[in-house]
Amino acid sequence: MDPKFEPKPKPNTKVCVTGASGFLASWIVKRLLLSGYFVVGTVRDPSDDKKLEHLWKLEGAKERLKLVKADLKEQGSFDDAVFGCEGVFHTASPVIGVSQDPKTEILGPAVEGTLNVLRSCKKNPSLRRVVLTSSSSAARIREDIDPNVHLDESVWSSIPVCEKFQVWYPLSKIMAERAAWDYCKENNIDLITVLPAFIIGPSLPPNLCSTASDVLGLFKGETIKFEFHGRMGYVHIDDVALCHILVYEREEAHGRYICSKTVLDNNELATFLASRYPSYPIPQRFRELYTKPSYEFDTSKIQSLGFKFKPLEEMFDDTVKALKTQGYL
Repeated sequence: MDPKFEPKPKPNTKVCVTGASGFLASWIVKRLLLSGYFVVGTVRDPSDDKKLEHLWKLEGAKERLKLVKADLKEQGSFDDAVFGCEGVFHTASPVIGVSQDPKTEILGPAVEGTLNVLRSCKKNPSLRRVVLTSSSSAARIREDIDPNVHLDESVWSSIPVCEKFQVWYPLSKIMAERAAWDYCKENNIDLITVLPAFIIGPSLPPNLCSTASDVLGLFKGETIKFEFHGRMGYVHIDDVALCHILVYEREEAHGRYICSKTVLDNNELATFLASRYPSYPIPQRFRELYTKPSYEFDTSKIQSLGFKFKPLEEMFDDTVKALKTQGYL
């Protein structure tokens, strides 16, 4: 398999993608439609034509896309969406605004939202497999990392460390993924989780999410978000979408899969960007707000299925091209 991997669904295969209008979910929908799947996408408001326009423009959408209303906070609201689907790709995350109590408002909805989707999956006799989007942050946040041992799927981030530094998003991913594994084991649901690194690539939705906005900020000289990120893995958004479909289709796939191409320190990233895109005000060095343990990811598990990742240059070239086309650069 090469980066042009083409999924091969059975005829008339119906799958569900939660949070279908999101940054990553839109790419999963795109790849599924291109491959001939019938896709049921869940959204909070199917009548919001402006927010959903990019989905209806996808090739195959008019023939094989159905958008239905579902809310992560409402138990049972995913019943109709997943019924009759052989696969469910759960990528949706609760939308949290400015909060006085981010820990409570992020952790609870993340766990309960995941369990609400899985409770609906349990009722579906057609279900073959669930693929859950977790995060590499559910594996890399520890204080006892040995720089000589690459992080693989057996490693979990430390809950005490997340609480110590008050990083609630990674903690929500850890807790939601653990809750999913417990529930699926108890209810005999075939679950696979994908742990993407920081996702780089074109945004199909016209309004940029926080991830895409952070990348745009880099090209405008705004580095504060990445200074807080520190050492980070990076991966092309198309690769993440394809990894989800690959682990869904391959019978032998199992467990967790780290999805990352390149791990870089802030200053390695800054040097690369400043050299490749000299016309943009990208500093050649970022401030080091704190020191992260040195680590690398072991991605041999996903590569053992034949997957090859797009290089860093392609990730950012595709991003810059899209940002120009959309008028952001």
